[in-house]
Amino acid sequence: MFELWKDEEGLTTVEYALLLALVVVAGIIAWRGLGGTVRTTVNNSADEISGAATP
Repeated sequence: MFELWKDEEGLTTVEYALLLALVVVAGIIAWRGLGGTVRTTVNNSADEISGAATP
């Protein structure tokens, strides 16, 4: 019974799963935070380009 406590073979899988979850959460937070900024910048650039193209 105590041999199960000493078995560390599956521990790395759990660690990788937790690390992957952390990376996914960080990516979602970054996507939400930067998404609006990128959208605004692209729209402003498109407006400037279309404004410069019309005489």
